[in-house]
Amino acid sequence: MARAAPRTREQSKPSTQKPAAQGGQVQSLDRAISILERLAEADGMSLTDLAQSVGLAPSTTHRLLTTLQQRRFADFDEEYGVWVVGVGAFNVGNAFLRSRKIISLGRPVMRRLMEEVGETINLAVEDKGELVYVTQFESHAPMRAFFRPGRRAPMHSSAIGKAMLAEMSEEALRDFLHRKGMQRFTDQTIVDPAALRAQLLQIRQRGWGVDDEEHTVGMRCVAATIHNEHGEVIAGISISGPSVRVTETRLGELGAKVVQAAEEITEQIGGVVPRRLQAAAP
Repeated sequence: MARAAPRTREQSKPSTQKPAAQGGQVQSLDRAISILERLAEADGMSLTDLAQSVGLAPSTTHRLLTTLQQRRFADFDEEYGVWVVGVGAFNVGNAFLRSRKIISLGRPVMRRLMEEVGETINLAVEDKGELVYVTQFESHAPMRAFFRPGRRAPMHSSAIGKAMLAEMSEEALRDFLHRKGMQRFTDQTIVDPAALRAQLLQIRQRGWGVDDEEHTVGMRCVAATIHNEHGEVIAGISISGPSVRVTETRLGELGAKVVQAAEEITEQIGGVVPRRLQAAAP
């Protein structure tokens, strides 16, 4: 019987080639996602600017972009000489919207509210301590608010964000403020934790939050929260418009309407409005 040749020291070592290759693939995937995220924040970027923004060499960035372009996740706008997000990214992102019935069930309510108050209506969710706007009905007025779907916004300076923060426990709020801070955007931005807590108490008492030119000068928003079947906040809806139309005297009226819309969407998705908010609603 033939004997097998003894294994040498090198042959006995486990191969590391496959994990190394997998590591390279993961790194390339992470870099490609970074490129897509950066493109999503901009309306278009040159190769040089994009490479600098994500911290990669232009040659590496171009190689990843061409791969994304082949899969239609990125595209090159020859007229302006910039890279933009491709339709493939939209198709994947749209799957997220399909998976959230809040979008499809909420939009008819949003449309009615927009037609009733004449201002832009937004729906946003929280992600990693920031708001992400997922859908919108724009006002028909020439001068109106606009929030591009996918746009991110800070919680402490937005009406939806503050309405959500108002339902946090003190411990969760303290942790949030420690992690995120309170950046100033306008002279109206609340940057003092004590002042924010005082306003959150008002929001809990009346049931709706306000952004009084705190993120953008000349723009006011009024918002209320949407809840799941456990009474937990999962989204928010807001009325946004120029401060010349969304005046201080209209805030109470608009607050009542946005609370009603939020409760209707909550009911549509099988959610439950917490009793404390039912008692606080106008």
